[in-house]
Amino acid sequence: MSDFSQLRIYCNGELVPLSEARVSIFDHALLLGDMVFEMTRSYNHQPFMLDNHLDRLHASLKLLEIDCGLTPSQMKQATLDTIEANLPLFEEGLDYWIRHDVSRGPVGLWHHLLPKPLRPTVIISVLPAIGHLTSIADDYENGVHVVIPSQRAIPSRYLDPKAKTRSRQHYEMANLQAARIEKGSWPVLLDEHGYLAEGTSYNVFLVKDGTLYTPEEHNILRGISRAYVIEMAAKLGLPVHETNLEPYDFLMADEAFLTASSYGVLPVVQFEGRPVGDGKVGPVYQRLLRKWSEQVGVDIVDQAKQIRTKYGE
Repeated sequence: MSDFSQLRIYCNGELVPLSEARVSIFDHALLLGDMVFEMTRSYNHQPFMLDNHLDRLHASLKLLEIDCGLTPSQMKQATLDTIEANLPLFEEGLDYWIRHDVSRGPVGLWHHLLPKPLRPTVIISVLPAIGHLTSIADDYENGVHVVIPSQRAIPSRYLDPKAKTRSRQHYEMANLQAARIEKGSWPVLLDEHGYLAEGTSYNVFLVKDGTLYTPEEHNILRGISRAYVIEMAAKLGLPVHETNLEPYDFLMADEAFLTASSYGVLPVVQFEGRPVGDGKVGPVYQRLLRKWSEQVGVDIVDQAKQIRTKYGE
């Protein structure tokens, strides 16, 4: 089994051992949560939709007015170099996460304590996709339970969720509240008008009479996996509507599922303590999961189970 302590991290222009990767205690990320990030996974050791993730990363940087010092092409090349440096540690069947973390660097107020010149913080990590996959290995077939926490999504006029940032305290509050409602449940936040918005790092789809419905894009992170599902649905002849949805629609749905880069798609079988549809994993979800597996050349469910068996809980 690989020694992942040997991982090398891109840190401000250098590849350094994992144990030596550092961020200043004066960094904007630590003091203000002022950091843009992306999480991209691989299938068969090939980055999945890397360009899409990097496009969103640079859109977030533009929105937050952070000049990271790298052009999009330079960021991509640094990413590919970091993958190449770490790939020998990843045996067949074990995929990896690519994590980009970018802040505007140390807060200038503390300049007298810091080396000059101050510069942005740019970190690229290539990490084993173990924790995420082992934790949800059974959920592909058993489904998850969703609840509505009291925490609401932040309206875009206050903090635009289309920028993927580390300012996510409202997500953590929603997770804590969901755990108090039902241990192991997954929260879906409502927006200020009572419409379904998003989960705490995942998007939401409902299925009714063979048609997919998903919340409009104004108060959510525009998920890469969300867009990918919409593309797959078109290939499968499944209509998709982006529209306002209420908790009522969740209860009336035939099926529901969640999308995120870490796991692709996961079915929802229970909402607020009541079954979604017949309370079982639905056929539309199963078609999408099969299609995803076919397109990436990986049996997604089997891979998660094998990783759990090999690396433990």
